[in-house]
Amino acid sequence: MPPLFRRASRASLVTLVRKPGCHLCDDAEAVVAKVCADLGVPWEQKDITQDEDLNRRYWEQIPVVLIDGEQHTFWRVNEDRLRKALG
Repeated sequence: MPPLFRRASRASLVTLVRKPGCHLCDDAEAVVAKVCADLGVPWEQKDITQDEDLNRRYWEQIPVVLIDGEQHTFWRVNEDRLRKALG
């Protein structure tokens, strides 16, 4: 299966790449936190302003959601799509 459709038992980490003061990032955080809590999948946040590599790769797409380091989505996080990718 493509990495975007891994099951939660195989997903080890969801990463939300965000920046301070970003309302889309706040919306994405709420979705990621809810879905990951429901499915028991760990997640983390990374600040794009504190990481040169992330800044270079994702600046124009913030917020970005990665599943095990692979890009899942950007800008608006769809709860159903994330749930399907993890579950």
